[in-house]
Parts: sequence; C-alpha cells; structure tokens
Amino acid sequence: MKTVINTLSQHMKHKFYASLYISLLTALTLNTAVAEEKGTTEKFVFMTNWFPEAEHGGFYQALATGLYTKYGLDVTIKMGGPSVNVIQLMAAGQADCVMGGSDLQMIQVREAGVPVVNVAAIFQKDPQVIITHDDVTNLNQLKSKTLLIVPFARQGFWPWMKATFDLKDEQTRPYTFNIQPFIADKNVAQQGYLTSEPYSIQKAGAKANVFLLSDLGYPAYSTTITCLDKTLSIRKAAVAAFVKGSVEGWKNYLINPTPGNVLIKKENPDMTDDQLGYSVAKLKEKGIITSGDASKLGIGTITPQRAKSSFDMMVNYKIIDPNKVKLSDTYTTEFIKDLHVLP
Repeated sequence: MKTVINTLSQHMKHKFYASLYISLLTALTLNTAVAEEKGTTEKFVFMTNWFPEAEHGGFYQALATGLYTKYGLDVTIKMGGPSVNVIQLMAAGQADCVMGGSDLQMIQVREAGVPVVNVAAIFQKDPQVIITHDDVTNLNQLKSKTLLIVPFARQGFWPWMKATFDLKDEQTRPYTFNIQPFIADKNVAQQGYLTSEPYSIQKAGAKANVFLLSDLGYPAYSTTITCLDKTLSIRKAAVAAFVKGSVEGWKNYLINPTPGNVLIKKENPDMTDDQLGYSVAKLKEKGIITSGDASKLGIGTITPQRAKSSFDMMVNYKIIDPNKVKLSDTYTTEFIKDLHVLP
C-alpha cells in the first residue's frame, strides 16, 4: 500500500485524484476481505429433538437474526420428531451436534457406548410436569391415582418421583400423548411438558393443577447441546461458535421472539401464534432458561455440582452403572464457562 501511495504522490499532479484513488483502493481491499471472510463460513448442522416450537426458539432466533453467520457458521437446523433417532443420525454423520432431551438421557446414551458429551444446558430446569385434576393440591396425594407416563420415563424422572412421593409402578399406565383419558377420568394424573399439555388441557376447558418437577427437587438439565467426542476434537472452533451463537440467540429470543417465531412457523406451519405465546410466557414465568446458575454464570451453563447431582441420582436409582460410564466423560464446561451471556 505504501508503494502505491508513493507512486501516486510522485506522478499525479492533483492530490485530489491521488486521495480518490487511495480511497477506492482501500474500499476494494475491504470488500475483498469481507468476501474472503464470507467464503470461509463453515457449514454446521444441528438437529432438534422435535418439530419446531418455542422450546427451540433460541436456535431459530440465532439463525433468523444472523448470529451464527456473525460467528462464521452456515448453520442448518434439522427438525426431529417422534420417529427420528437424532443420536443415530449424528453418529452417522448427518448432524454435527443435537439437542438432547435431558442430561439424564445423554448420560444413558454414553453408557450404552455412544461417545456423546453435553457442552451446554439451555434449560436449567427440566420442563417435565405432572398434571392433576384440581382436587390434588400436592403430589403426596397421588397414591390413589392412576398415572399416565411414557415407557422411557422409567429411565428418567419416574424412579425419582416414585421414591420422593412414595408411589408404585402398579399405578402407572402408558401415556400416548393424548389428553382425552385425563379429561375423561378425574382419577387420572399424567405427565406433560410445561409448555405443551397444560395449554391443550386449558383449551379443552378442563381445570387442572400443574406441578413442575424441577421445582420439587428433580435435578435434571434439559435441552442440552450434545456432540460426539470426535466432533469436539476436530471441529472445536465450530462447536464453540455454535454454542456462542445459540446462547446469544436464546437471550434475544426471550426479549423479542418474533424473528425466531417467524422461522418456526415457516418450518412448522401447524404452529400457532397462540401456542408460541403461551410457551414463551411459561419459559419466562418459571425461569426455565434464566434461573439458578444461569442468572449468575450465563445462559447454557453447566456446573460440576449440578452434573454430579443428576449422575448421582441415576446411580442411586440404578438407572446407570457407574462402572460403565464416568461422570467426567458426560459433559464439559469448556465451551460455556467463559461466555457469561447473562439473562
């Protein structure tokens, strides 16, 4: 650049033209740098665990508002669903990282021999709820009730709930993601998700009480960002960029969810504004994303104490064998500990 300037100064009679030429040359250089930077944008595939909904909002917000691009990624969000095995697809190379339902599930996947690692926990509270009719005011009153739960809950919240509230396996029946058995029978209670089934039951005109298990001592994280050991090794910078963009996306989504919701509805036309509004309100009301450690350490935080709490609970209820999986292998704080994206 200095050589060009000196040459211009010696040979151009008017400094105005020299200055103009230098400005144009500088602009060209900057534009080239921007183009080169865009050319290095790295593709990254993230797979969610269900159809697009508010519970995925921060990821879609980051995509809609260009946060991933800002950090050098060309992100594709693939949706999961009831028949989609996201872990299997990630292991087959069709996703770089996935959304884990809970840290408990991912620990079990690790125990089963798939080397997955939780790198962030977006939901500091698992949104798992128990829904009862309005005659039940606390879960100690469930001993005479029939409980509808999904089979895989027996490897999740059910052992903790059974021990905590002195319940029995014989009380349970399969939950088929249909609220009608609950509506029809006052002696039935059912599991649900804070942002989903209570909304449907309310729309059906039934009166119900909703108990958030995480407020009653259930320790699990939820909505994890989970990757394979190999990915963390060979794509470390990309994972770091994805985590950073995601937690900033979640912060923005809770402030103004409109950009993310537009994209969610585009990807899932069955999603309504009313459902989205209800879900976002519940996420905020119960501090699902922003409470506890996240309020001081930042959105997505994982602490050794909380991780150990989940792990110890699973060992205590014989959900996992500590001889087959190590706590230290199931999570890392490397990608989240220094971000401090506060609510």
